Amino acid sequence: MTSPPVSVLVIEDEESFIQALSVGLGREGFEVVVARDGAEGLEMFEAANPDIVLLDLWLPRRSGLDVCRQIRERSRVPIIMVTAKSSETDTVVGLEVGADDYVTKPFRLSELVARMRAVLRRSARADDLTAADERIVIDNLELDRSRHEVYLDGAKILLPLKEFELLENLMSNAGRVVTRDSLIDKVWGRDYVGDTKTLDVHVKRLRAKVESDPSRPAKILTVRGVGYKFEPTGTAKRSTTTTTTTAANSTATNSAGAEQPRSDGPASTRMTG
Repeated sequence: MTSPPVSVLVIEDEESFIQALSVGLGREGFEVVVARDGAEGLEMFEAANPDIVLLDLWLPRRSGLDVCRQIRERSRVPIIMVTAKSSETDTVVGLEVGADDYVTKPFRLSELVARMRAVLRRSARADDLTAADERIVIDNLELDRSRHEVYLDGAKILLPLKEFELLENLMSNAGRVVTRDSLIDKVWGRDYVGDTKTLDVHVKRLRAKVESDPSRPAKILTVRGVGYKFEPTGTAKRSTTTTTTTAANSTATNSAGAEQPRSDGPASTRMTG
């Protein structure tokens, strides 16, 4: 039985790009749906339920950044930002509000298709999580993968997708140092070619939400020259319905019978140009 084609929502206001993408992506086997402004893009997203979104940064009626925020609040569908802007600020902001990747106009169709397939593969792997692995509770912090929710002292806190995935990776390896390259590979993907300082920006924002004193972090620690570590603190948790995960090498204040979290193995070597 043949699998249905991957549906892509193109939110773009330049007719020349709309035509080129419709023809080119159609030839690559994608089913293309088009919206020509931000407001229509949000309407089409609800109606079409696409597998992936190509989103222009500058749109009439609602900006691409606003559309990206709105989509990310309700869905983990992959989003690739398509923009004529090439400045670092535009790229970082797009990634911070939830885009999975970006391409700058003009671009080669082959590069765009490769990036689309890469983020679709990462999305499929994320969907393969089993129910047993969906919740992590450490001290007073709880992360629920299936619901994309985080609770601190029993109160829900809102995290953009990348901050959520970053926290998920750190908590999954609590007590262990996770290298910068490993975090970038897992959160932004091995194909990511942007500024690695994006990681530091996300860590800073995350600390502001989960640390009692972000200027003196106790949970998310920097290991200089290596990466970051989520350190269990022994803070009493509010929830008692789930098992607390702690690291094998955590301090004596942690649960003595905790399981050692899975290791993802050594980080791959990142090539720099």
